[in-house]
Amino acid sequence: MDFMKKKKTTEKETSENDKEQEIILEKIEERKKSSEGFNRIFSHPLQVLTEKPENILIVSVPVALIVFFAGFIDSTVQYGLRSLITSTFIDDIIFFSIIIALLPYAILDTKEASRRRNIETALPNFFRDVAGMNESGMTLPNAISTVSNGDYGSLTPYVKKMNNEISWNIPFIDAIFRFGERLGTPLAKRSVDLIAKASLAGGNVSEVLKAAANDSYEFVNLAAERRNNMMIYVVIVIVSFLVFMFVIAIMAGTFLSTMADAGAAVASSGTEVASAGTFGGSIDMDLYKRIFTHASMIQGFFSGLVAGQMGEGRAAAGLKYSLIMLATAWVAFRFFI
Repeated sequence: MDFMKKKKTTEKETSENDKEQEIILEKIEERKKSSEGFNRIFSHPLQVLTEKPENILIVSVPVALIVFFAGFIDSTVQYGLRSLITSTFIDDIIFFSIIIALLPYAILDTKEASRRRNIETALPNFFRDVAGMNESGMTLPNAISTVSNGDYGSLTPYVKKMNNEISWNIPFIDAIFRFGERLGTPLAKRSVDLIAKASLAGGNVSEVLKAAANDSYEFVNLAAERRNNMMIYVVIVIVSFLVFMFVIAIMAGTFLSTMADAGAAVASSGTEVASAGTFGGSIDMDLYKRIFTHASMIQGFFSGLVAGQMGEGRAAAGLKYSLIMLATAWVAFRFFI
């Protein structure tokens, strides 16, 4: 009887353990599904929107379109379709829609570019330190564990995470590949791929690490030199926009207003000369100011993209300049010119 009771108790405990394991496995599967594919948007919306700069456009562009169409409908309902031609309200709606759509992306892109620059700057020192530890007789996992206590700026959290993965018995090759994927820069992926293949081939990994360090150092130096050399052209683009704005301000504030006043005075004199010289009186200052506003905003936006392409090799990097110059033109014509 005691044997039968013990057997039933054992079977009961086994059944309970199996149920617990099934529950744990189900939770792991649910967590895996929630962190993959489209489900990530619902489980981690903020993380998904900020992990890549372009992801924020999923929210910012629809919001901008809602603002634009709401303003468009409100303007046409209250003032009619003619207001789209005669009023600057629609211009303001377009301006704010562009700002809403692109400002979050420009901020995140600038932040991401800064992160990548800091990581690439720290990579040569990291590779050199690992190479030095490896030459002293340490294995690569032990070398990673030792250097993870160092300070590599923005790279430090990634090094610590790779060390944690290695300490959890994840193979060094898999850990370093994940390290490269998380960094997300072409330089890091290239260097990591080189180190992983050398480690698999069983060659002199310390020499490969030194080569990767030198390659990273040269890449970072060349990128910094390019930015410094091209900065003068970025300044030229910005100064050209400011000169363009200044010329338009002078034309709108002095020349055209003077011509309009003189034409109006001649037209009101009622003489024959007036009939031959009333061209100045026909100047519509509001129309000209609106045309100048459009010209300045278009000039500023596309000049910023050119500045980004010349300065950093990416037109998207110039969005910060574009939005600043766009806002400058809008403020200048709305409140000062």
